[in-house]
Amino acid sequence: MPYDASLDVSTFKEVLDFQNTRITIGVFSYNGAPKKLQIGRENLIDGQWNFTKLGRLGKEEAQAVAPILMKAIEAM
Repeated sequence: MPYDASLDVSTFKEVLDFQNTRITIGVFSYNGAPKKLQIGRENLIDGQWNFTKLGRLGKEEAQAVAPILMKAIEAM
């Protein structure tokens, strides 16, 4: 069964911008399944946002992400 974007429901989503990178924290449920937390990173390359591995967080990023994670968990 291929992925169907219409079945992927977002109940929480917040984006944090850091110069040439941004981190997205969201809560999603696919096809009525239990809600799950998703954390992603995108890098700005030649004016386009490109998905990449989240990898490691710097101190500034971790401090900004921590309270958003708590909000996302409450949305679950």
